[in-house]
Amino acid sequence: MGELVPVQAGGAETARRRQAVAVTAARGLCRFALARGIPAGPQFLLDYDVIEAFCVAGLPGCAPSTRGTYRPALYRLASPVHGAPGLRATPLAGARAPAPYSPAERAELAAMAAAQRDPVRRASALAVVVSGIGAGLRPSELVALRGSDVIPHGRRVAVHVSGPAARVVPVTPAYAGRARELARRAGSGHVSRPGPADRGYKNFVTNFARTLTADPAAPRLALGRCRSSFICGHLAGGTPVAELLAIAGICQAESLARHARHVGGAPPKAALRAWDRHHRAR
Repeated sequence: MGELVPVQAGGAETARRRQAVAVTAARGLCRFALARGIPAGPQFLLDYDVIEAFCVAGLPGCAPSTRGTYRPALYRLASPVHGAPGLRATPLAGARAPAPYSPAERAELAAMAAAQRDPVRRASALAVVVSGIGAGLRPSELVALRGSDVIPHGRRVAVHVSGPAARVVPVTPAYAGRARELARRAGSGHVSRPGPADRGYKNFVTNFARTLTADPAAPRLALGRCRSSFICGHLAGGTPVAELLAIAGICQAESLARHARHVGGAPPKAALRAWDRHHRAR
């Protein structure tokens, strides 16, 4: 912590007060960062976003005047490391991730898919639910998925995803049995909508989901919400960031912030951004 707080010039009482405030604020910032997995080091702890997260969420019960005192003290420490706050690039805000399905909604979606009269449509609808909520696949990844890509490992099942974000995804246990059965029936063919089709069409999955027979009051099946449910489930379960990035096919931890806002106790955006910086520096 001492390396965060340089000795300030000037021998007046003001300098001593500023030094004391800076030490107290830096100690609180260090505790806040440690609890959220932010790497040690001034370049991470004194990131302006980490400071803001600390001032907003890391001082429960403190008076606004305390936050107003700590913020400029920490900003003064951060300026030599990251430059003046106004000189920072303003990141473009990512699109808000769709809300995950609740457990009740997931049960409704599975029941709706299983209730489709046509066997092919029934299997394809179940594939959207299982591959999305159970494995977090994107539309293009689901469209390309074949039965031979779903590999059982005892009671566990893994999906081998091809394409730009090739990876192996362990299927969420609640969906492993359905994934195994869908793969068995598909064989070497496509799991979703087998047979000839324009699989390069952008809305291939979306348009199919719209045609499913369902109660008007039931939740709409959308692969984006299914994937969000998969990612949010892992965030809520405490899956390590590196592992979640690998199985979700995501390059940057900061991208998880779009989903973390739906999960209480998930890492804040500042922690995820610091994680990225730490691993880029290695």
